[in-house]
Amino acid sequence: MYIHLGQSTVIRAENLLGIFDMDNTTVMKSTRDYLSAAEKKGEVVNVSFELPKSFVVCLDKKDKGKKVYISQISPSTLLKRAKEKQFD
Repeated sequence: MYIHLGQSTVIRAENLLGIFDMDNTTVMKSTRDYLSAAEKKGEVVNVSFELPKSFVVCLDKKDKGKKVYISQISPSTLLKRAKEKQFD
């Protein structure tokens, strides 16, 4: 099953590693360091034209690494979508 992250971006639910609230998690230096390192590696994909509310970490089986998607959709909405897909 797939989860819609915003714009025209969808991910496979089985590749989802975590959904994180941008406001609450980016106050920690370790999270900012992780996002900065992911951006330098080219792993960050911005799917938001608005103020970002969440970031989603996924396995990228094609590149055998991870992808970090920045989304304007709230973490609670993304979590709800992910839980709905478990039962499809």
